[in-house]
Amino acid sequence: MLTLTENASTVVKSITDQTTEDESAGLRITADGTDASALNVAPSETALPGDKVVEEGGARLFLSEDAAHSLDDKILDAEVDESGGVQFMIGIQA
Repeated sequence: MLTLTENASTVVKSITDQTTEDESAGLRITADGTDASALNVAPSETALPGDKVVEEGGARLFLSEDAAHSLDDKILDAEVDESGGVQFMIGIQA
């Protein structure tokens, strides 16, 4: 199952808090239909049917079936640059 670093949990929670007032909201990760290795991330009020929900450190992710499959053995990290831009990185779990 996908795990999140402490940084990723903080960033995901921050984005969710800034974009929605719903406490059950999170970020939804979907696979890009045209490029199997590309992923899309967007705030979401709730999980959709078939989504896998990952909760860690107060952060909530909703993974589409395709994304959940490709991220099953991965770890999500994140960083925020000086201008406030967010970069997500995916690594392999040790």
